[in-house]
Amino acid sequence: MDHFDYKTAFSRNIGWVTEEEQLLLNDKRIAIAGMGGVGGGHLLTLTRLGIGAFNIADFDTFETANFNRQAGATVSSLGKPKVEVLADMACDINPDLAIRQFPAGVNEENLDDFLQDVDLYVDGLDFFALSARRAVFAACHRLGIPAVTAAPLGMGAAVLIFLPGKMSFEQYFCLDECDEGEMLIRFLIGLSPAMLQRGYLIDPSQVNFLQHKGPSTIMACQLCCGLAAAEVLKILLGRGKLVVAPWGYHFDAYRNKFVKTWRPGGNHNPLQRIGLWMARRMFARMQSIGEQND
Repeated sequence: MDHFDYKTAFSRNIGWVTEEEQLLLNDKRIAIAGMGGVGGGHLLTLTRLGIGAFNIADFDTFETANFNRQAGATVSSLGKPKVEVLADMACDINPDLAIRQFPAGVNEENLDDFLQDVDLYVDGLDFFALSARRAVFAACHRLGIPAVTAAPLGMGAAVLIFLPGKMSFEQYFCLDECDEGEMLIRFLIGLSPAMLQRGYLIDPSQVNFLQHKGPSTIMACQLCCGLAAAEVLKILLGRGKLVVAPWGYHFDAYRNKFVKTWRPGGNHNPLQRIGLWMARRMFARMQSIGEQND
């Protein structure tokens, strides 16, 4: 067996990055909360990019329902902690990785420790984990840590970037004083003002916000990982144009469409308010269909 060598392992990155930039990536630490369909893929993708250190968090274990989309979900991993499985997979790619595991997930008590010495945060939390997500993004804003979120939507992905000194997560999504259902609608429409995925949802009864239920695809998860990694590279190396909130973008592979969005004021934007009104009506209909099928 050949001895692991960092420069050789990631030599095929050279050309798109310089040798000096590759070594710079090796010195970076990234935090990822959530090791599921998107978060686990983020870890493996960024490991192959050559990032040298991670803080990863997830309290969950693998189950059979994860098989359609989650990188670490296999028969051999059933019942095992996601952070441990994904850490082992990443270290199998780069045994020199420095990984700090947070098996209790992220919470108010460990948040500062989770973000300690971190150069960038990548969001991998479950769509419905809004309380934890708000806390992490608020801490990133307070600590001056860039944050990237890529949302799997249908067979596409929507990307938002929050940078120090720019519009914050809370300023964009406007989630204060909302009940959970309203927060989830605001989060979805904020992520995806274009809603490119809406036209090909063939079974609306599978979407139920109150039950934290929604369909997913591996295509969307893998697109998220590639798009987020490209943004991570640009931020860490300080080159390449960034689309920063209130700008965002959405690519849908099923519809072969790319849309760049601009929502100054975030969800308070007049155009966005129209989208939210339409979304509330749409999800009320979905809820009604779901109740009829139960």
